[in-house]
Amino acid sequence: MLSGKTLLITGGSSGIGRATAIAAARAGADVAINFLGHDEGAHSAVAEIEALGRKAIAIEGDVSLRDTAQTFVARSVEALGRVDIFVSNAGICPFHAFLDMPAEIFERTMGVNLHGAFYMVQAAANQMVKQGEGGAIVAVSSISALVGGEYQTHYTPTKAGVHSLMQSTAIALGKYGIRCNSVLPGTILTEINREDLADEAKRRRMEARIPLGRLGEADDLAGPILFLASDMARYVTGAALLVDGGAFVNLQ
Repeated sequence: MLSGKTLLITGGSSGIGRATAIAAARAGADVAINFLGHDEGAHSAVAEIEALGRKAIAIEGDVSLRDTAQTFVARSVEALGRVDIFVSNAGICPFHAFLDMPAEIFERTMGVNLHGAFYMVQAAANQMVKQGEGGAIVAVSSISALVGGEYQTHYTPTKAGVHSLMQSTAIALGKYGIRCNSVLPGTILTEINREDLADEAKRRRMEARIPLGRLGEADDLAGPILFLASDMARYVTGAALLVDGGAFVNLQ
């Protein structure tokens, strides 16, 4: 499916990022992982990818800083040769009420989720243009791009922004043969919401709203992401794929 490709992914040490990185290796890709502060997860992911017979590298860096994007892409190319696929996945969601939202929480969330996506996608796209052979970019947005959340007033705008970024870059980069799409996960069991979902009653309420009857797992996103990254989606760009077990359509 991805034989001979090189995939770069941000936030690859845990959750959706780790699951996607390992799935990409199983599909034949070499993988570069960006991570921040989760050394054990990043390096164990590299070991697992190498055990599958693929090349891998883990590079630490804060995606909110523009220089991190330049460094991640440059070091990945140095180690793996090229960039065929870029997955913008890194994100945070420190749940907080709106009226007393500290400026530092708002700005950090914007910096990681939206600014980080922009800088990373821009750096990866420039490398793809330089190579002259097209490429695929997939951004992990969220169902929160389409709906609100009482304790997510800082988070939902960033995910709407990521979705919009893919729509606009699809236009800007189409002439270079670069496709840009987003996935919109529903409620997925990852570190980002583990504490929030520790409330058993809340978890049961959320599960009851999902037609497929369960919360998502990180592995549920790997397939859709790799589909959009692969040649099976060669005429798909500017699209957004909901991966939510049917939660969004279950209004009634």
